[in-house]
Amino acid sequence: MEKNRNYFIAIGLSVVIVLAWQFLYMNPRIEQQRRAEEARQAQQATQQTTTTTTNAAPGTAAPTGTLPGATGQQAATVSREESLTKSQRVQIDTNAIQGSISLTGARLDDIRLKDYHETVDDSSPLITLFSPSDTHDGYFTELGYIAGEATTGSAPGPSTVWTAPEGAKLTETTPVALTYTNDVGVVFTRTISIDDHYMITVTDKIDNPGQTPVSFSTYGRITRNNKPTTPAVFVIHEGFLGVAGTDAGLTEDTYKNIEEKAVTLPKAMGGWLGITDKYWAAAIVPPQNVAVETRYSHFTDGQPRYQADYRSDAMTVAPGQSIELKNMVFAGAKEVPLVDRYETQYNIPKFDRLIDWGWFYFITKPMFKLMDFFFRYFGNFGVAILLTTIVVKLLFFPLASKQYASMANMKRMQPKMAELKAKHGDDRMAMQQATMALYKEEKINPVAGCWPMLLQIPVFFALYKVIYVTIEMRHAPFFGWIHDLSAPDPTSLFNLFGLLPYDVPHFLMIGVWPIIMGITMFMQMRMNPTPPDPTQAMIFTWMPLIFTFMLASFPAGLVIYWAWNNTLSISQQAVIMKRHGAKIELFDNIRALFKRKPVETK
Repeated sequence: MEKNRNYFIAIGLSVVIVLAWQFLYMNPRIEQQRRAEEARQAQQATQQTTTTTTNAAPGTAAPTGTLPGATGQQAATVSREESLTKSQRVQIDTNAIQGSISLTGARLDDIRLKDYHETVDDSSPLITLFSPSDTHDGYFTELGYIAGEATTGSAPGPSTVWTAPEGAKLTETTPVALTYTNDVGVVFTRTISIDDHYMITVTDKIDNPGQTPVSFSTYGRITRNNKPTTPAVFVIHEGFLGVAGTDAGLTEDTYKNIEEKAVTLPKAMGGWLGITDKYWAAAIVPPQNVAVETRYSHFTDGQPRYQADYRSDAMTVAPGQSIELKNMVFAGAKEVPLVDRYETQYNIPKFDRLIDWGWFYFITKPMFKLMDFFFRYFGNFGVAILLTTIVVKLLFFPLASKQYASMANMKRMQPKMAELKAKHGDDRMAMQQATMALYKEEKINPVAGCWPMLLQIPVFFALYKVIYVTIEMRHAPFFGWIHDLSAPDPTSLFNLFGLLPYDVPHFLMIGVWPIIMGITMFMQMRMNPTPPDPTQAMIFTWMPLIFTFMLASFPAGLVIYWAWNNTLSISQQAVIMKRHGAKIELFDNIRALFKRKPVETK
């Protein structure tokens, strides 16, 4: 009795700890991040993209033999609108992007995504990806040069003012040519083109009309002032990533790791580097025929900032000769078909890993392909989730059949197991020997029900990851009140799902779908007999409730998937157990849960 009492105390404390962690830590943290994001969106809503005037951006001293970012950048002090008026600009206007290029440094520091809004309301501000360096959310890409010799003259860098043709405008059909001539007459011509989505091609030509050789190293950098405002989640990588070399694997580093120590990758030819958020990314594809050294770093002098950059060895341009280099810059949404197309079209090694498919890449990506097929056919991503789950269940039906058959056989053996327990009492050794003999006699493998379940775990985790990380889920509606499958269910039990005219605290946002999920989980657990052990019985009773509270803050798409998967599992288990002659004890177990136990009398 004392042992059972301790078990109950341990279970009770565990429940309290889980609920306290959810209510006192996770929910306030999520609420704080939500308020910060709303404040940022409100600030952006008041800012408009403008152009004109001619001042160099502050804090952009040209590198002298070192990579950019090694010298301090002025702290962010101005609004985005004000910063955009400080330099001459070339407008960008395509089907997917609007923004501008600063002629100071030829920086890509003003990009908004036309197809994506801050909220599900199409009148809300567009997603802003890039902003000038002297703003709070500064985020930009820059390509330039570092002079190799004194006779080479100046090299185009952060403070270089390029020249553009009057009225130049970058569109899908009209590239823009920028020019700069340094102090020894070397001519740099930069041609910038863009496709119908998010890939920008930067082709540089260096002409040396002089009488002596000149040498330059190239660099490229992606710099941002701040980390994402959303809480980090273990299921997805946000931060630095890239592939250093055509035969290399993907490298990933978090903001936290880089804050502690910069990372320099081995010099290699081919590959790419970048910074990724959950749905958006910026990446540079350096010239694939030039060996470059990649670095991920964090600077705290002046404006704190994170930077992914590369630098090449010096390249010599002979007198009267020229060389041509091509960089590509990806800046936009991580749409799966688009990223795959870029990998194939431009032969960029492992560029599809820009999307975090995880360890089970070979399962996760085909799972998305199936889900995307259903989405394109039915036009509803929620329906695609339901149908994909059905297909997965059908594929694993033989394994599940073995699992539930084993459970059915174990149920049939319960009366004999009870006889053995009554016969051997507390003699554990004798009980174990008799049990194994019974298993052998009845040709039952008690472990047979575990292997199918273990084999299915990677598949269901892959499905979970697809739902969580792909941008196709973002702002995708389902039916009824679910207008965004990537956001939590907006209803709450505690105001009767909107019938009562008041808002409830964030930690009490227990919506319809989390409740449905909890009910289906409860029913699935009640398909099996209640364990005789009080500790296990307590876990059976409380686990659905705990999961209901924990998953209430998860994206609705994940909760719908979980509820639907539970429902299919219940149906599947009922069919298989009935086929094997085992009694379906769902309703008996539910009735027993609420049945009053007789009072023992001495």
